Amino acid sequence: MIQEPSASRPWSARLDAYWRLMRFDKPIGIFLLLWPGLWALWIAGQGRPSPRVVFVIVMGTVLMRAAGCVINDYADRDFDPHVERTRLRPIAAREVSPKEALRLFVALCLTAFGLVLLMNPLTIALSVPGALLAASYPFMKRYTQLPQVYLGLAFGWAVPMAFAAETGGIPRIAWEIYAATILWALIYDTMYAMVDRDDDLRIGVKSTAILFGDWDRIILASLQVFMLLILHAVGRQAGLSGLYSLGLIVAAGFAAYQQWLIRNRVKSGCFRAFLNNHWFGAAVFLGIAIDYWIGP
Repeated sequence: MIQEPSASRPWSARLDAYWRLMRFDKPIGIFLLLWPGLWALWIAGQGRPSPRVVFVIVMGTVLMRAAGCVINDYADRDFDPHVERTRLRPIAAREVSPKEALRLFVALCLTAFGLVLLMNPLTIALSVPGALLAASYPFMKRYTQLPQVYLGLAFGWAVPMAFAAETGGIPRIAWEIYAATILWALIYDTMYAMVDRDDDLRIGVKSTAILFGDWDRIILASLQVFMLLILHAVGRQAGLSGLYSLGLIVAAGFAAYQQWLIRNRVKSGCFRAFLNNHWFGAAVFLGIAIDYWIGP
C-alpha cells in the first residue's frame, strides 16, 4: 500500500512531482493525441477552422491527456513498482499519494469541461463519453487483451468533437478519420507495449503485444497499410489533391522506418518506433494544411 507523501516536502518538489505525473516532461503523448484532432479540425473547417475552436480543442487535448496520465498511474499504482520502465513514476515512487492523484485528475477534468462549455450543445454532450473513455481506459488491461483498441477509442474522441464544434454535426468522414485514429493508436501503443512485454507477462497485464506474439510485425504492417488506405479515402472525399497525397507518402515512409526499428524487437528500437509516430501524424497534418493553403 502506497503511503501518503510527507506533508513537509517543499512545494517545489511536490509541483515537480505533479508535473511529471501529468507527463508534461514527456510531451509525445500530447502530440499523438493532438494530431488526429487537428486533422479533423482542418478538414471540418476546409483549411480555415475557427481560432476559438482550435484553442478549445488544443487546450482540451492537453488537459485530458494530462488527466489520462494521472488516472493511468493511479490505476497502475500496484503494477508500476514492478516494471522497469515505470518504477520511478511519482505514485510508484511515493512522491504523490493516490488521493492527491485523484484530486488532480478531477481538477484537470473540470478545467477541460469548463473550456468545452464555450462550444455548442453537441460538443458539450460529446465531452461526457470522452471523459468516461479517458477515465476507464487504464483499467482495461486487466480485462481485455485489446486495451490498445480502447486507447484508440479514447484518444480519437477529439475527432468527432472537433467536427461537432466546427460544423455542428458529425458527418461520415468524421467517423472514417476516427476509425483511422483507432488503428493508429493500436499500432503505436502496440509498439510501446512491446517494450514492456516481458514485464507484462510476469505480472499478468494484458496487451496486444502479447496477443499478437510472433505475428506482431506482420499484423502491425497490415494495420499501417489499412490505416493509410482509410486516410487516402478521406482525402478523396474531402477533395484534397496531390499535396495531401505527398503527405501520405511521407507518412508511409515513417511507417516503413518504424518497421525497420522493430525488426529485432529490441526494446530501445520499439520505443523509438513509438516515438517516431509523432512524425507520422505531423506528415499527415502538413499534407492536409498545405493542400488547403496552396492547393487548387
